[in-house]
Amino acid sequence: MENSSNIYLIGPMGSGKSAVGRRLAAELQLDFYDSDEEIEARTGVDIPLIFDKEGEEGFRRREAAVIAELASLNGILLATGGGSPTSPETRARLASSGTVVYLYTTVPEQLRRTGKSSHRPLLQCDDPATVLEALMQERDPLYREIADHVIKTDGRRVTSVVKEIKQRLLEDARP
Repeated sequence: MENSSNIYLIGPMGSGKSAVGRRLAAELQLDFYDSDEEIEARTGVDIPLIFDKEGEEGFRRREAAVIAELASLNGILLATGGGSPTSPETRARLASSGTVVYLYTTVPEQLRRTGKSSHRPLLQCDDPATVLEALMQERDPLYREIADHVIKTDGRRVTSVVKEIKQRLLEDARP
């Protein structure tokens, strides 16, 4: 692995990637990046507007480019967008350049966590549960394909998830 000190958090929306990522990066003294925040900072607009103007395909192109750039760095923790692993190139890049941690969250928990958010374009519909279920069916195998670790986050606090990830990373480091 070229940048094996990098850690990538993948998983569905509402799985805690950003919250866990910030805390874990601080504890491991890594630079933290959130691909969605990077896209917004670089474009000067929020993700729902990008989806509105460019569609999901346009957004995914931007996301893949940002992730490619960030994955070329060393010593980072990157919280990726929920759909980022739908790109075969992005999956390959993440798998080959760091440790990939899949934050697994069930659909009911995702609904609970994302229910009041207006910042998630894919959920701006009449039936978010059906959308989340379809996304899980499509993406769960992709997440698992590249995950070095799968961490269940339902009903857990950020500190508990961070502690488990740190333990798993420590086990990886043992000879």
